Amino acid sequence: MRYGRYVATSLLALGGSGFVGRAVVDEGCRRGWEVTTFNRGRGPAVDGVSQIIGDRRDRASLERLRDRDWDVVVDTWSGAPCAARDSAAVLAHHAARYIYISSGSVYAPPPPIGGDESAATVEASPDAENGDYSELKRGAELAVTQAFGDRALVARAGTILGPHEDVGRLPWWLNRMAAGGEILAPGPPGLQLQLIDARDLASFVLDAALAGHSGPFNVVSRRGHATMRSLLEACHEVAGAPDARLTWMDPHAVIAAGIEPWTELPIWLPPDSEFAGMHAANVERANAAGLHCRPVEQTVQETWTWLSELDGPPPLRSDVDPPGLDSARESAALDAWHVRTL
Repeated sequence: MRYGRYVATSLLALGGSGFVGRAVVDEGCRRGWEVTTFNRGRGPAVDGVSQIIGDRRDRASLERLRDRDWDVVVDTWSGAPCAARDSAAVLAHHAARYIYISSGSVYAPPPPIGGDESAATVEASPDAENGDYSELKRGAELAVTQAFGDRALVARAGTILGPHEDVGRLPWWLNRMAAGGEILAPGPPGLQLQLIDARDLASFVLDAALAGHSGPFNVVSRRGHATMRSLLEACHEVAGAPDARLTWMDPHAVIAAGIEPWTELPIWLPPDSEFAGMHAANVERANAAGLHCRPVEQTVQETWTWLSELDGPPPLRSDVDPPGLDSARESAALDAWHVRTL
């Protein structure tokens, strides 16, 4: 399969069993590539995918990656940057291209409205062994870029949704719709969002890297590709119980009720939030490089299908707190809203 200057036949996914890593592995398989994962073997095996068991925090096990060469490496690491540094150093002469899945969180807070890839980032080190999430991601960006130079592509992803999500944002909304009753819908309904389906992220980074693109990209939909209304109505349409009904609340009333944006009401930020730039990034560079984002309705439908087929609760990363609003707090906020609007 030819992409610009490169012909890709082999893909190494560092990790590859979680949410975004799994989407990358699935996309590589869909293209007919030879796909290999390097991880601790704790996730489910994928048919047709070779697996190298190892721990990237153990330099001795990283040496196993020197045994062959790869066309593309994809790394979703969110831990200590020094681990990304070590893996990139080992692979620098064994891989043509290195893709690092980073985050828009690397931009210095508060994220600028309309900010592009040149916006200021947090201070970080590629040699760090700890730090907060933004510092870890930025440090890993620096580590990968130092090792691969213009053969490295950094995808600064926005809010990632889709089947196998392990952060719990979209699954919470879908399960809330399925529980039924009156549902607090934070306004305004037309609030513009920026989202990316993990599968679209995977497709973009492989295409862009193999076309010869490098450097950082803000990888998320254009602002307004979805709104709070289109997102929540799609969730209601596919998962809503017969008595489920949305009650739109003014954003100031939501805040006055003491409800935390983003965590208690996943994905939502009030329009005047200092972090509103999280849904207002400049994504023209990625769009010029071929980014395609499927309709949010498709992401919602297919995520609900995946959730419905699970034997138990959806997976949740150990390093994140479960999102969502307690039912008693939701009821109290709705009661206060009804009194206010009588």
